[in-house]
Amino acid sequence: QVQLLESGGGLVQAGGSLRLSCAASERAFSAFASAWFRQAPGKEREFVAAISWSGRITEYSDSVKGRFTISKDSAKYTVYLQMNSLKPEDTAVYYCATTLKMRIDFGFDNVDEYEYWGQGTQVTVSS
Repeated sequence: QVQLLESGGGLVQAGGSLRLSCAASERAFSAFASAWFRQAPGKEREFVAAISWSGRITEYSDSVKGRFTISKDSAKYTVYLQMNSLKPEDTAVYYCATTLKMRIDFGFDNVDEYEYWGQGTQVTVSS
């Protein structure tokens, strides 16, 4: 059973930075891809960023491109999301997700692509 555990969320002022971490069980790191999604109250879960197993391919939503960076440390079985220049609209619960499929069926930005999810970590950006 794959387990994902997010950490690093918190309260920050607009313009500030946070780094989220997603620690995975060993088996998860044979995963083809991992991603971060977020969900604000009353809204659907939305894609933030994704990274391939090799780390050579990354993808970002337009709303975070240029401000957020996804990376991974395979030796530590951890995926990171560095978030800079945070805005109040970035406030949400952030979820880590991963897939063990050796193919992409729906796209990195599709929630249905990922079989395993963490419990989420709250990020709140004050204005």
